[in-house]
Parts: sequence; structure tokens; C-alpha cells
Amino acid sequence: MAANFWTSSHYKQLLDPEEVDVLQPLDKDKGVTLEDFKLIKMHMANYICKLAHHVKVRQRVVATAVTYMRRVYTRKSMSEYDPRLVAPTCLYLAAKAEESTVQARLLVFYIKKFYADEKYRYEIKDILEMEMKILEALNYYLVVFHPYRSLSQLLQDAGINDINMIQFSWGLVNDTCKMDLILIHPPHLIALACIYIASVHKDKDITAWFEELRVDMNVVKNISMEILDFYEGQRLITDDRFNTAFSKLALKP
Repeated sequence: MAANFWTSSHYKQLLDPEEVDVLQPLDKDKGVTLEDFKLIKMHMANYICKLAHHVKVRQRVVATAVTYMRRVYTRKSMSEYDPRLVAPTCLYLAAKAEESTVQARLLVFYIKKFYADEKYRYEIKDILEMEMKILEALNYYLVVFHPYRSLSQLLQDAGINDINMIQFSWGLVNDTCKMDLILIHPPHLIALACIYIASVHKDKDITAWFEELRVDMNVVKNISMEILDFYEGQRLITDDRFNTAFSKLALKP
């Protein structure tokens, strides 16, 4: 793993916001809308979290897996890369990359346990085959820097020792792993946005500290708004909406 974000492949692959939510022609031709696309990605991020909870991997593995999944769909269509298979395969690959290996057969076991739907019933060979396709789609760049280290350092630097605010900040960072933020922004800015939200929520004035950092507060506040919008979007996810969006892909089992 690269030791420095600024010299890493992750930094070199940061995208502009308009490059992230782009429908591939194959999906667009099937009537998939941008909202459908976002909904399916959000649902699959939740699916990765659910699988990860049962196979017992660290939060960092979950964050890396969702990053892989979201990065794949900036380059490949959902019609070609079935999200129901991409999601568990990204978890499988991320566990390897983060040195927390999960056996493919364990993932297959839980997939079959969760879903009676035959369309989810993939086998070990399917995961192994998709792993190679995902590696190729990622150009074999597997390094992902997350906001965790930055958050820990920044909380300490700000002199924040309020346990409620610390826990709230960590909770926010954990949730950002389900979003596209890590494809667009350096991890320290995501961590700062989480601290900013926590400070407002907990009514703690750390304005002077932010001023000392000399960061662009407009960027931090914009990231904060994206995080809050994410929570609003999560409330709107229903099985019916997801199934309607997913049915447009008309994927074969």
C-alpha cells in the first residue's frame, strides 16, 4: 500500500463530481434513469454492509469494497456487470486487499441464506470470474485511502475530547463509505466535513480551529451538505423503488 495519499494511485484517479454519476449507453438504452442508477448503487452499498456484518470483516474492508463497486460503475455498465454479483465480489476482493481474507464459499453461503430469489444465487466460480473482470475494470489499482486516520488526527488536533462528539464524528465517517465522496475528495476533507457536522449538531464552536487550518470551508460545507442529502436519500429507499429500477436492467439469472 502507498504510504502517502498525494503520491498514490487513489489521488491520481480522483474524479470530478460530474464524472461519477454517468449512465453508460447500455443502461440508458434500457430506460435506466440517473435516479435509478443512484438508487441501485445505494442499495448495493447496503448489501455489501449486510454481507460484511455476517462474514465479520473490519469496517475498513467494507469501505474499500463500496469504493471498488462505485468506481467500477464510473467505467462499466450495470447491464454488463450485474450489481448482484459485483457487490459480493468487491467485498471478496477488498478483504484480500486489506489483508482480511474472506472465503468465497462463505459469501456464497450468506447470499443464498439472504435471498430465495434465484437471480442472487451465484456460485464460487461466478465470484472468481467476476473478480478478474473487476480487477481489469479498476486497472488493477486497489489502494484506497479512507478518512479514518485523518479523522483521528484531526479530532486530536482540535482538542476534542467530548466522547459524544467523537462517536458522532466516527459514525458519520462510517456512513460516508456508502457514498461517492471518496472518489471525488481527499480523505482529510471528508473527515473535516464530518467534524463540522458533528460540531453543529453538538453545538460546539470550533470556528477558530477551522480558521487555523486554512482549508476551503466552502468545500468542507459542500461535502457536509452531500452527507446530509445522503441521509435524506436513504429514507427514500424502498424495496418497491429498488425493484422497479432494477427490473429495467432485465438481467438474466
